[in-house]
Amino acid sequence: MAQDDNMAGMNHDMGHMDHMKMDHDTGDMAGMDHMHHMGNFKQKFWVSLVAAIPVFVLSPFMGLHLPFQFTFPGSDWVVLILASFLFFWGGQPFFSGARSELKAKNPAMMTLITMGIGVAYIYSLYAFIGNNFLHTAHIMDFFWELASLIVIMLLGHWIEMSATMSAGNALEKMAALLPGEAHVLTPDGQTQDVALADLKQGQTVLIQAGEKIPADGDVISGSSAVNEALVTGESKAVKKENGARVIGGSVNGNGTLTVRVTGTGETGYLAQVGKLVSQAQAEKSRAETMADRVAKWLFYAALSVGIVAFFVWLAVADMNVALNRLVTVLVIACPHALGLAIPLVVARSTSLAATNGLLIRDRRAIESVKQLDTVLMDKTGTLTEGVFKVNAVQSFDDAMSEDQVLTVFAQLEANSSHPLATGILDEAKARQINAPAASDVQTVQGVGLTGKIDGQDYAVVTAKYLRSQNVAFDADGFAQLAAAGNSISYLVSGQHVLGLVAQGDQIKPESAAFISALHQLNIQPVMLTGDNEPAAQAVAAQLGDITVHAELRPEDKEKIVREYQSKGHHVMMVGDGINDAPSLARADIGVAIGAGTDVAIDSADVILVKSNPKDILSFLNLAKATNRKMTENLWWGAGYNIIAIPLAAGVLAGVGFVLSPAVGAIVMSMSTVIVAINAMTLHMRD
Repeated sequence: MAQDDNMAGMNHDMGHMDHMKMDHDTGDMAGMDHMHHMGNFKQKFWVSLVAAIPVFVLSPFMGLHLPFQFTFPGSDWVVLILASFLFFWGGQPFFSGARSELKAKNPAMMTLITMGIGVAYIYSLYAFIGNNFLHTAHIMDFFWELASLIVIMLLGHWIEMSATMSAGNALEKMAALLPGEAHVLTPDGQTQDVALADLKQGQTVLIQAGEKIPADGDVISGSSAVNEALVTGESKAVKKENGARVIGGSVNGNGTLTVRVTGTGETGYLAQVGKLVSQAQAEKSRAETMADRVAKWLFYAALSVGIVAFFVWLAVADMNVALNRLVTVLVIACPHALGLAIPLVVARSTSLAATNGLLIRDRRAIESVKQLDTVLMDKTGTLTEGVFKVNAVQSFDDAMSEDQVLTVFAQLEANSSHPLATGILDEAKARQINAPAASDVQTVQGVGLTGKIDGQDYAVVTAKYLRSQNVAFDADGFAQLAAAGNSISYLVSGQHVLGLVAQGDQIKPESAAFISALHQLNIQPVMLTGDNEPAAQAVAAQLGDITVHAELRPEDKEKIVREYQSKGHHVMMVGDGINDAPSLARADIGVAIGAGTDVAIDSADVILVKSNPKDILSFLNLAKATNRKMTENLWWGAGYNIIAIPLAAGVLAGVGFVLSPAVGAIVMSMSTVIVAINAMTLHMRD
């Protein structure tokens, strides 16, 4: 049949979902290489906080004894022991991260944190030895500041991991859609309950009325209406009969189905969706790379400024003051807020997207929205319902009736899942036409299909193909049917047109409002379709101001994407079928409507679980809000360091102001809290 807007079926195999939990329990999530392998931040935070409280009580704050502080003989030893525990145990995650960064010759966040707490501990140890054994002039230590820095940073990373894990929780919710066991049919016709993890490809399972479907598979007997709302977001029950595919996680209706499992493990539909979310977390966006680059230069800047300040203060004061300034610069350069600036926002954004049916496969797509000015869209299934109804069947051969023409169409389309094929098969069923499938059926990309019936060759093609092959047909009749918005498929044998089937599709109720909203955002909508020009223009007339490119083959769509890009446009491509794959991969942002298709897994940057074009607006709004929060947090994070480092070095010492490590730590913690709160205020906007 005419493959004008080819849609891929949800044909992924379904297996057990244990792997979808990734390695959350061990804290090892892809994409957070320098953080998630470093232990349980929650546990480290609470233990470190308990150890830090005595330090806060027994250790002076910048040499001052606060009202709640006291000392007793040997209290300085207690402080040293607890501070050492905090440094070596609480600081271990930062040491591991710094080691990885330095090994890669790319000092960044963890290196700065390690430098800050390392300098604070070593200087405090020097002060302890000097005060207790060398009996020199009293040297101020930084145990209080060390404890507060470690506790604050552990708290921040716990918050970050909690935010990041929220997108992972969405995976666990999807995994929970599946039942714990499956009823496997044994060779003697009995059923045996098997754990989902042990379900194997090729096994046959029995699904009772009201049960969750345990795996992707093919129905081999039975009939039922299956609710796929929990999986695809579509509320309409889908009738499943012999030969139909079912998706693991959907809910069976009143009938009983016997299903052959078509796959296990990572090939399942929900597993593929889970992989998309985990891949999203594994991707590093350009903004994160920029934050890491800023941290690297901040490391070098802090080290340079600290060394210069040391020698300057050594010249104008003494060693104790010079060391104090060096320590102050290195301690307060700790980039906690900067380190959290981007990950917290992206984690929050990914979580919001996942829980609202937007699966972001490549987070760089979020940043590309800033330059977006053109949205190219497939027609069928994106702007229209993709549910075709036969409006006309015509015969051009005196030896064939309309029902005979429809019969041949149905035989050729018997095994196709294309929407146009579905419309033909539904019409044949309504007319009580039941004929065996044709043999040697082959799809001709962008043209239609061919097959044999009773030894005779037939083809289903488009009007464009007939014109290109100079095959005579009723052009006036075609124009009349196409002008009414019909997609028209011709039945051909040799050079003779035997008949046609004209089918109409319905525009989605929200499509016109979606096109209008794009114009309000100064984004030009463009419709790409393999359908005939009159039918495409009829749809466009109902949508409003939209550019139309019709009668396209898959390579034509990809070429048009390149043409727009060559003219300086930043392009989003929206599609839902195999023939959209080249253009989805080529576009600056590829968006697949209808999760679970091959193209969604292989080509798109963003997957819309619900087949609702308005969700594209939700993505655009979320991406813009995410970019705004990224910029705000980068300024909060980097701004603190830009101001604090020179102040800590003593550039205002001439007017009597020198920033202490304690004040620097307080300001740093405030900056961190602001960054975290700012990230968590990101929300979806209707």
